[in-house]
Amino acid sequence: MKKPKVLIFDIETAPNLAYVWGKWEQNVIEFKEEWHMLCYAYKWLGDSKVQAASLQDWRCKSDRELVKSLWKLFDEADVVIAHNGDAFDIKKTQARFIFHGLKPPSPIVTVDTKKVAKRYFSFNCNKLDSLGQLLGVGRKVKHSGFELWLGCMNNKKASWKEMIAYNKQDVTLLERVYLKMRPWIKNHPSIAFLEGKAEGCPNCGSQKFKSYGIRRTKASAYRRLRCLACSAFSRVRVPLKEVA
Repeated sequence: MKKPKVLIFDIETAPNLAYVWGKWEQNVIEFKEEWHMLCYAYKWLGDSKVQAASLQDWRCKSDRELVKSLWKLFDEADVVIAHNGDAFDIKKTQARFIFHGLKPPSPIVTVDTKKVAKRYFSFNCNKLDSLGQLLGVGRKVKHSGFELWLGCMNNKKASWKEMIAYNKQDVTLLERVYLKMRPWIKNHPSIAFLEGKAEGCPNCGSQKFKSYGIRRTKASAYRRLRCLACSAFSRVRVPLKEVA
C-alpha cells in the first residue's frame, strides 16, 4: 500500500529592485530587477532530515535549476504543508514555475498552518515564531536582518550558511506546529483515502481508534472515533436499524 507523500517546505526570496522617488508609500518608477528564489528547505513527513537547496548549489544567478528541483518535489507530493503557503510560498513557487516555462506539477492538496490558526483558534499572533513559542515546540532562528539577504545576493559564504540554517529551522518548527494542530483540523486532506484504506484516520491514516458512542441526526447515525495515534476525531456511518 503506497504511503502518501506529505511535503513540508519553506522558501526564501530575493527582493525586487526598483527606482523610487522617496521612502514612504512610493509608486515604483521602474523595476531594475524582479524578485527571484534564493533557496528553499523541505522535509517529507516521517523523515528525520531537513534538506535545503539554494542558488549557491548551482553557482549561478538564475534560479531556473533551483526552481526545477522544487518542481520535482511538488510533482512527487500528494499533500503540501506551509505556513502562509496558500498566500505566499505556494503562489510564489508557482509564479517561478510558469516564469521558467514549466508545466503544472501533479495536483496537490495543501494545509496552510496560518489558516488553521486563524480558523480554529484565537491567538494573539499567528506568525510561525509566535505559534512555536506559545505551543512550546521551539522558535525561529534569529538572523542578522536584511543584511542577510544582501549577503546572499552578493554570494557571501557566511550569509549563505546563516540563511540555510534559518530556512531549515523554519521547516523544523513548521512540522512541530503542524503536528500540534493536526488533531484539530476538521477538513484535513484524508490520509487514509490517499493510502487506499477503506477505513482510517483522515488526519494521519492510523486505523487504531477508541469509540465515543453513536451520534444521531434526523437521517443518519454515526459512530464517533478518536484516533489513538494523533487524537483527531472522525466518524463512520452506521445503519439506523443498528441503533434503533
